[in-house]
Amino acid sequence: MVTPRGAKTDASTTTRRILEAAKRSIAASGAATLSMQDVAVDAGVSKALIHYHFHDKDTLLAKLVEHLVNGLVAREREVLAAYANQHNPLAVDALWQWVDEELHRGDIRVLLELDAYRGKAVQAAARQAATRRREIAAETVARLFEILDLRPRVAASLLGNVVVAFLDGLAIDTALADAESDASADRGPPRVAFDVFWLAMLSLAE
Repeated sequence: MVTPRGAKTDASTTTRRILEAAKRSIAASGAATLSMQDVAVDAGVSKALIHYHFHDKDTLLAKLVEHLVNGLVAREREVLAAYANQHNPLAVDALWQWVDEELHRGDIRVLLELDAYRGKAVQAAARQAATRRREIAAETVARLFEILDLRPRVAASLLGNVVVAFLDGLAIDTALADAESDASADRGPPRVAFDVFWLAMLSLAE
């Protein structure tokens, strides 16, 4: 039997709503205390429907890792697309804009929370996500150096690992800052850290 196209769209929309509700719950309270019932209420679905789509909590969290990293990678790949085949220092500002948006989106922080979750499916998904993040970071580094007409003296793969670690640190700092102050607090320090970091990275060029 052929499934109607509308049914597939509805299922995809419902799945996304559940995943986004789970993300919000983890961002607020952590993965260990995540309640399927709370997710159901937030997503506006029944708990039974969550189990229908994800079977159990570990499956839900593993799929959430995949969902988050897919979005993160897709957005990162778009950052420097407008600067292809041109020399433009503004590419660094574009990269910062993406970093700032990601920090306040909170997906990286949730990925870090899930990375520490003790579930085999989640740990497997987290390892794959970490690999994908390092790979795309290496691509981003290589593209940025090319846009700036520079050539790194260190392998892009190694620099990509450093970039991911730096972003993870910024995500943790941002989460701590948000917990200690209101949303109107000064957001200068992350940009300063970003600028210092990239000055150091670009010093590894010739």
